[in-house]
Amino acid sequence: MGVQLPRWVWVGAGALACVAGMVNAVGFLGFEHQAITHLTGTTTLLGASIAAMDLRASLDLAGVALAFVLGAALSGMIIQDAMLRLGRRYGVALALESVLLFASAVMFRRHETTGAILAAMACGLQNAMATTYSGAVVRTTHLSGMFTDVGIGLGHALRGMPLQKRRLMLCGLIIASFLLGGLLGAVLFARMSTDALLVPATLTGVVGVGYALYRHRLGMGTQS
Repeated sequence: MGVQLPRWVWVGAGALACVAGMVNAVGFLGFEHQAITHLTGTTTLLGASIAAMDLRASLDLAGVALAFVLGAALSGMIIQDAMLRLGRRYGVALALESVLLFASAVMFRRHETTGAILAAMACGLQNAMATTYSGAVVRTTHLSGMFTDVGIGLGHALRGMPLQKRRLMLCGLIIASFLLGGLLGAVLFARMSTDALLVPATLTGVVGVGYALYRHRLGMGTQS
């Protein structure tokens, strides 16, 4: 029982979680061991930097947080909805994310903090592309909610309550895909340094084009 999820939701969620895992691994290893795809640790470190009156670190961390928010704002402007629905302009959003990640790789190569800022903006854009699909939470750049849902499901199982099996399977897919992305990102970073971001940049571009083609095909089928 549970929410019905079409194939494109499974494929998209897994692919984007893998991309986020790669971006976070490369960003973590290349930007003073700071997370890029989520802001909990960044906000904590920002508070600590302010307390220590470290102006440079405070500005860098605040820039990353602001960039993530701006990326989410761009998603809101482009897609104009928080629920996954075919026909939305996800291809445009993914193409923009790809451009941001390519630009981030260039800035990282120059040892510029702008690299982390652009990567955070790309992640904010991706994470805001969708909040839910038919009641299932779809977040692809951080895992706290996914692990929470798994824990809730475990609690329900222990009480003999019915499980939303597909929702839990989606959580498992996103967690596994993010982990795989982190592994790939670390391996690529060891070989390519921050140029490893070129791989997720390419993947988001490919996924964006794939969605655009799928959307076009869907539109042609509707017309016929």
